[in-house]
Parts: sequence; C-alpha cells; structure tokens
Amino acid sequence: MQKRKNLSKSASDDELRIGAKLRRARLMNGMVLSDLAKKAGCSASMASKIENGRAMPSLTTLHRLCKALNMTVSSLMDSDEVQPWVIQRAGERTVIGHAEARKGEGTRAEILVPPTDGRTLEGFLVVIEPGGHSGGVLQHQGEEVGYVVEGELELVIDGHVHRLTSGDSFYFPSDLPHSYANAGDVPMRAVWINTPPSF
Repeated sequence: MQKRKNLSKSASDDELRIGAKLRRARLMNGMVLSDLAKKAGCSASMASKIENGRAMPSLTTLHRLCKALNMTVSSLMDSDEVQPWVIQRAGERTVIGHAEARKGEGTRAEILVPPTDGRTLEGFLVVIEPGGHSGGVLQHQGEEVGYVVEGELELVIDGHVHRLTSGDSFYFPSDLPHSYANAGDVPMRAVWINTPPSF
C-alpha cells in the first residue's frame, strides 16, 4: 500500500493517473476537449491541464468531468488489486481535492473505501476548510449518509438549509439537489458514505 506523502509531493502521481484515465474516457466517448469542457462547465485549457497532469481539479470539477463522461470519481481511483476487506492506516489513504479555500472550494476527501468493481458503496473523510463549499448544486443517483466529526456543516437539501455540528448525522437521496459549505471558523470533518458509488 502506498503511503500518502504531503499533498504537494503526492499530487503529481495522482494528477497523472487521474488525467490519463479522464483522457482515455473522453476518447472512448468520442469527445474532443471543447465538448468535454462545455459539458462539464470548465474551460478547455483547464480540461487539458487536468488531462496532462499539470493541474489537480477541485472535487466539484472532478465530479462534473466524470459525470460528463458517464463515470464516477471513484472509478478514477480503481485499484487492480481486489481484496475482500480493506485496512488503511492513518496517512495511507489517497486524498483528492484541495485544502485552500481562498481561490478554490477548500474541500478535500480521503478515500476510506478504495473503489473496485463489485463494491456497492464508497466512503470518504471529507474535510472542508472555513469558507469552503461544494462549488454549486450537486445532483446524481444514489443515497448519502454522513456523520459530522468536528466543525460545522451547512447542508442544503432540496432548498432546505440544515446546520449540523459535531455529533450530528444526515441522510438524503442523492437525486435531490444538494450543496454544502463550512460557515464556521474551524475545519469541518465528516465521514461521508455514498451508495452506489456515484461521486
């Protein structure tokens, strides 16, 4: 199992793997960069940088790119090695997204359940920095359940605003429009589970 280094050092391997898989999926779908960019709501130059491993997209951008390509974010991290159980020590989990909230969305996620064919759920330890957010409204198939470990989560489900703090939990069908943000002063950490893998 590959140990996670700090984000800046480990990003290059993740960026290359993610970029290569996105490029392959785009070509398999018969799309040019401009088609993908338009469908995902980003610029063609950003899509190109992501494909070539020169930029790591935010979680929301990655989700939109995958949705445009009829795939999930989890499938980008698919492992060839299939085991019936998974044990990951602290510091060993793959991290996607960005920590900085000033220019980006300030959201990152540690993958708790490494994706592979046959698994029916995915899990993340989501960390949202103060001021961080989902980057817009999300909507996709499946169901979601979560538990706020620390901090404050503002969760909007189908237009209803819910403020959750440490110890609170949530559930909702993912096909309802939803978004999230951290309006507090400290990082928010939550265990977040989706089924089926759809993020």
